Amino acid sequence: MTAILGISAYYHDSSAALLRDGEIVAAAQEERFTRKKHDAGYPRNAIDYCLEEAGLRLSEVEHIVFYEKPFVKFERLLETYVAFAPRGMQSFKQAIPIWIREKIFQKDMMFGEFKKHDPEFDDDGRLKFSEHHFSHAASAFYPSPFEEAVVLTIDGVGEWATTTAAVGQGRELEIRKELQFPHSLGLLYSAFTYYTGFRVNSGEYKVMGLAPYGTPKYKDRILSHLVELREDGSFWLDQSYFDYCTGLTMTNDRFAELFGQPVRRPDRDPLTQFHMDMANSIQAVTEEIVLKLARGLRQEYDIDNLCLAGGVALNCVANGKILKNDIFKNIWIQPAAGDAGGSLGAALGLWHRELEQPRSITPGKDSMRGSYLGPAFAQIEIERQLNQAGAKFETLADREVSDFTAQALAEGKAVGWFNGRMEFGPRALGNRSILGDPRSPDMQKILNLKVKNRESFRPFAPAVLDSHASQWFDLEIDSPYMLLVTDVASDRCRELTEEERQLTGLETLDVNRSEIPAVTHVDYSARVQTVHNDTNRAFHDLISRFHELTGCPVVINTSFNVRGEPIVCSPEDAFRCFMSTNIDVLVCGNAVMQKDQQDQTLLRHPVVQSDRSMLD
Repeated sequence: MTAILGISAYYHDSSAALLRDGEIVAAAQEERFTRKKHDAGYPRNAIDYCLEEAGLRLSEVEHIVFYEKPFVKFERLLETYVAFAPRGMQSFKQAIPIWIREKIFQKDMMFGEFKKHDPEFDDDGRLKFSEHHFSHAASAFYPSPFEEAVVLTIDGVGEWATTTAAVGQGRELEIRKELQFPHSLGLLYSAFTYYTGFRVNSGEYKVMGLAPYGTPKYKDRILSHLVELREDGSFWLDQSYFDYCTGLTMTNDRFAELFGQPVRRPDRDPLTQFHMDMANSIQAVTEEIVLKLARGLRQEYDIDNLCLAGGVALNCVANGKILKNDIFKNIWIQPAAGDAGGSLGAALGLWHRELEQPRSITPGKDSMRGSYLGPAFAQIEIERQLNQAGAKFETLADREVSDFTAQALAEGKAVGWFNGRMEFGPRALGNRSILGDPRSPDMQKILNLKVKNRESFRPFAPAVLDSHASQWFDLEIDSPYMLLVTDVASDRCRELTEEERQLTGLETLDVNRSEIPAVTHVDYSARVQTVHNDTNRAFHDLISRFHELTGCPVVINTSFNVRGEPIVCSPEDAFRCFMSTNIDVLVCGNAVMQKDQQDQTLLRHPVVQSDRSMLD
């Protein structure tokens, strides 16, 4: 038996993944254990979990691989400061001491951490380093159901690369071309995230969600001044508008002058139509770049299949445009497309390319196990934690759980659903989810403001039985990881009145557009998750029962957390979140709880905030 541990750490979204003879045994993000969102630290808890799941001590793991090369990253940092000197001195003085003290000695630092897991661990050359973009590419290609594929990876920056194109064939994977820092689509999108008043590396999805409320008013200005875009999708960014190379911000005064407004301060400045138009404009530019890249790669390599990874691959709207334009016959996207997935890709790359181990491919099925790769809790442990937390619950049989939960959803209740192994990646896929009835025209606002404590414009995803997906959405392929946006089926939609057509911006939020208004965005689109019996039987059973009760095979599925916190990991986390929100019902395994039956002294008195106060 050969065990490989992959590690991603020290930037954001630290994680660990473990393979045994090439099979994915476990993978998890550190944030889920520490409860620190986007935790960038050494993933001690995630590693411990992976080792426990595999039944191994660290000294029994043959290979450990880190997802990138710190020395090459340090080289890029130094060369960038030299190239832009004397600009960036303040940033240089802050960054370099940290690198010299810690990051360039990561091998020694990690070895010290390894000894804390297992005193018998010794450094006999088992620690290796992958390349950032190769780790991303490997995470996308090797688990995919394709024998051959083009692999497109787009993010902020790795060592030097910001966009890479690779070709995978069997166990072979080779990066064929790349764009390098500072020309980065990920950093361009993050610059607009910063400019519109959201947090870089965590608020990009808010910009994507805000985009449909605006128009692409500034798209031409972006392409005329900021981006030189070529037909093959390659591009050049004018650095005179940005500050991310050497400064402490993403954009500078020239950027603000170009668009006529200063950077929005989330604690002071309201969200206006201008910001919605900016969001729509950068989303439109992103989609055009991604489509040109995809078309260029399809023409050059003439391969039917496309795999995607990197942070930009989480832009499910752009992914949906690739699908809608029929550029490739098949698309597969790594569910942990961001840096967290680098731990898995690094491990898979070592197994297949370096150790020359063959791939086992099942046509039409990936090897991610539905991305349910995190901890599970036995019913006895669930009840122990709930009792310790003071919960009042009833334990039901499996079918009774489905009946009880489906009925609660049909009655318009918000349900916390905790079941099976935790998801790997940023999306809750039916094991750590908050669920609701998509037929309710008020449910989107209720869940956003009263449960999630977040902006009212944020969309929710529909989870649909795979056998019914094409009847409710313009979707002919599986979308198990909630990474494709497509249109709601036209026969499920309603025509707007003339008065409704005149509405603009957030005024359009309350307009009922379809039979499932709570998951239908203002442009009649939805971020679809297809639910399959073979990967998530309990969730499939629940939706099937809801379908029997209501005639609707769709439920709202959003992550089980509140603003500013990671998705829940343990039953204790779930109960704590339940008691600090307006969730009506909590289901943990076979234990069911109702809010009005709980000890009221345990309530954490959730506070409903205004849109303005939450826009950070």
